[in-house]
Amino acid sequence: MEVQIGNDARYAVIGYGSWATAIAGMLTKNHISVEWYVRNREVLEGLLNDGRNPKYLSELEFDSAYIHPSDDINAVVENADVVIISVPSAFLMDFLEPLEVSLQSKFIISAIKGIIPGCWQTVAEYLHDRYSLSFRQMGIIAGPTHAEEVSRGKLSFLTIASADESNARTVGENLASRYIHVSYSSDLYGVEYASILKNIYALSAGLAKGLGYGDNFIAVLVSNCANEMTRFIEESYPYSRNTFTSAYLGDLLVTCYSSYSRNRRLGLLIGHGCTVKSALNEMTMIAEGYYAAECIRHINLKHKVSMPIADMVYEVLYMNKSPRKAMAELSSIMDMR
Repeated sequence: MEVQIGNDARYAVIGYGSWATAIAGMLTKNHISVEWYVRNREVLEGLLNDGRNPKYLSELEFDSAYIHPSDDINAVVENADVVIISVPSAFLMDFLEPLEVSLQSKFIISAIKGIIPGCWQTVAEYLHDRYSLSFRQMGIIAGPTHAEEVSRGKLSFLTIASADESNARTVGENLASRYIHVSYSSDLYGVEYASILKNIYALSAGLAKGLGYGDNFIAVLVSNCANEMTRFIEESYPYSRNTFTSAYLGDLLVTCYSSYSRNRRLGLLIGHGCTVKSALNEMTMIAEGYYAAECIRHINLKHKVSMPIADMVYEVLYMNKSPRKAMAELSSIMDMR
């Protein structure tokens, strides 16, 4: 179905984590009214009573005139033309399970940088199959953007990927500000997979740091990650794209190096000697790379792309391989050119 939205489009945000909160903040600062599905009682009450999310980005204060939080997903979606989904990929099906309102007339934006465990699909692929949505009525918000910096007004660059450039630009204009610059791409597949893969590679960078490897080695590791990411995207879905741009390489770099990166932190904990289970329990937020490593391993059974770094991360997370041994073996075969 062809969906066309205008400048007066109504927005809904699904999710209550840091990125969902940052997106709601970007919209409301532009005086865009936001219907907001929040199923966590503490967060819902905080937004209704104090105009703040008490669990995530609590320093960000909302004008109550522009946010309409609710625990009724059907009411939220019914009143929207654009639905922005920002929940952990592992919980997407659970979040949407109560949804009875049709999405056929909506433009759907995924702000999820993960893949659906168990069904081995990206968010766009899942929404296409489960809700019979056209890929043209969907978009992807990509980074490099950490919610913590966005909420504090740090200069950041977003990319919106969609086959429908007009709708993408309409959404982008409503997110843009003096500190949010927006670019556009038609590479829905490549941008979404780059957003997924960079989390796996951030885990590898965290592992290396935790094991005591220095900046020199990690620079070579990350450059190999960039090559591996490009190779998978190009071989699995050939398209005219430049993976040196911010939605691909930029997002990879910030996720591998930033102190805000939860995937880097998970790798760091495991590299320091935590078991995978204890490291996951230590995390206060979901590290999408944990689920992505298994999903990409499964998906790549079809494509058969050489992915030694992603394979190494999978073996450490799911096959109980020694992180030190796995990294040593990887370093012996990495391309140093």
